[in-house]
Amino acid sequence: MTSFEETPVSVLAASSDSIGSPLLWGSSIAGLVVLVVADFLVTRRPHAVSMREAVGWSVFYLALPLVFGLALWAAFGGVQAVEFITGFVVEKSLSVDNLFVFMLLLAGFAVPADVQQRVLLFGIVGALVLRGVFIAAGAALLQAGTWAFLVFGGILFVTAVKIMHEALTGAEFARDVSQMRSVRMLRWAMPVTDDYHGTRLTVREGGRRALTPFTIVVVAVFATDVVFAVDSVPAVYGVTDDPYLVFATNAFALLGLRALYFVLHAALAKLTYLNHGLAIILAFIGVKLVLHWAHGIWPAVPEIPTPISLGVIVLILATVTLTSLRVRSDTEKSAPGS
Repeated sequence: MTSFEETPVSVLAASSDSIGSPLLWGSSIAGLVVLVVADFLVTRRPHAVSMREAVGWSVFYLALPLVFGLALWAAFGGVQAVEFITGFVVEKSLSVDNLFVFMLLLAGFAVPADVQQRVLLFGIVGALVLRGVFIAAGAALLQAGTWAFLVFGGILFVTAVKIMHEALTGAEFARDVSQMRSVRMLRWAMPVTDDYHGTRLTVREGGRRALTPFTIVVVAVFATDVVFAVDSVPAVYGVTDDPYLVFATNAFALLGLRALYFVLHAALAKLTYLNHGLAIILAFIGVKLVLHWAHGIWPAVPEIPTPISLGVIVLILATVTLTSLRVRSDTEKSAPGS
């Protein structure tokens, strides 16, 4: 049982099955900070992101986890490497769903093109912090007992039903961002300027301090980060119960999200069935968690091996992508004047 005096870091390091030594944790967090600072330096001068720039950064952030996976294979063996790659695929898939909401927020607040990437970067940093908190909480729950797998499985089932409902009804895209509770509270607490002032959070207007729309959209992104953290951390704990690997998959999946947004901005609208696929993936991982819990009590209950999980997840993603593109193509061909 974890004592109340333990810090989140000590909770994360306490798992006897974790590969995360203090040196590995320290060097990984230091590397993460360096990459985040580099991203802030890149976005220091507001500018519209070109496709060439976005593709370059996306390739870089997709190559990093592959190199990291090979390093894990060399240092710890294939089991940890496969768990990391599987977790990364799950988290990257869920992060693409994040991009739908980011797109909604940026459009809803009419964010100028030259400051969009700074908004996304603030959102990613907030997501990283929240994931760290939820990962520590998840590690503490797992140390408290195997019943935590049932809690995680329940969260994923509820989330899967919610996502599928929104996908079938279109409710997600009908949401009015101005009615978000966090946005309404800020507008009630302080005046808000009509226009953006670059990336400034506040300005003095009419003799008093006022928030800018940039602040409002950043807070709105932070608020959605909480929801995504609740969904994604239990999902990756369904792949591995190693807190270090959970941390690594989340960090690598989130780091490249800023550049990936601009690469996929046009393509995202064509992936009609992506949320259907994500709902199925979350439900599948929920089943995996429940079976893992049941196996610990009744060894005769089979578990789903990680390589099979990876194959199922990739197959689901490939199916929904190809189906979305096929339906989109058929719709465009049947449209009047085509």
